[in-house]
Amino acid sequence: MQKRRSRLGENGIWPYVLLLPALIVMVSVVVIPIINAVGMSFQYYNLTRPNRTAFIGLDNYAKILGSKLFWQSLWRTLIWVFFGVGLQFVFGFMLALLLNRDYRGRGVVRAVSLIPWVTPGVLIALMWRWILDGNYGVFNDLLKKLGIISENVAWLATKGSAMPSVITTIVWQGIPFFAIMLLAGLQGVSHDLYEAADIDGATRRQKLFYVTIPSLRNTIYVTTMLRIIWVANSVDVIWNMTEGGPAYATQTLSVYIYKEASSLNMGFASAMAILLMLVLLLVAIPYLRSTFGQEG
Repeated sequence: MQKRRSRLGENGIWPYVLLLPALIVMVSVVVIPIINAVGMSFQYYNLTRPNRTAFIGLDNYAKILGSKLFWQSLWRTLIWVFFGVGLQFVFGFMLALLLNRDYRGRGVVRAVSLIPWVTPGVLIALMWRWILDGNYGVFNDLLKKLGIISENVAWLATKGSAMPSVITTIVWQGIPFFAIMLLAGLQGVSHDLYEAADIDGATRRQKLFYVTIPSLRNTIYVTTMLRIIWVANSVDVIWNMTEGGPAYATQTLSVYIYKEASSLNMGFASAMAILLMLVLLLVAIPYLRSTFGQEG
């Protein structure tokens, strides 16, 4: 009995003791701020008028859901995430297939391909804002030399081209993430599967769709879910390139929240942040189900 209690104490307590520091940090930087945000979302909480803070119930949420600008920002968020993450995955997968091949200088190419991912988002935004500048941008100069355009185009100041411009920037930044993650998955695919496919006379396309992609299914799923959440919450690229303009053409929900919080309208911004969190939770639920279902 004593030996059994000793094992129970060792196996039952120590894992929690070892996890306690991480749990304290998680509660401090995640759980408590979320609770505070939920509380503020039910209040009129404007730091420019601290003496007028009051509980207003669901008024912030009603105001948000009745706002045309909110729904426009939500629609732009969906466009931003769909094309941003989708193109990142496509080009990242192509780059992963390239990096998985055996050729001279492969290590150098792998290192260089990480540069967009390790570069701070603010610096990337400033760099692309300079490239796409309507007066002296490199992109306009290149297109004019190729004879594609005859005069400069204000890519970031025109409603029709502003969103594609910021999407191009976030795609360029995120390609290495998918490439490295998918490359790790590719290196774990058994060569026996490809040998069996060769014996059956499979073409490259058939091996890609019936061997490679099914083998990477879990990796693709996890990386895509993570990237959707990150891109949806992204503020730095859009804010430093267009600040959500022109005429709200690039204003996503995260940028809208940032604007309201910068205006010290914390109650309204908190309510919108809670709604964005709920939307992203809906995206994450299938992943959480599959994860905990596999563990069960």
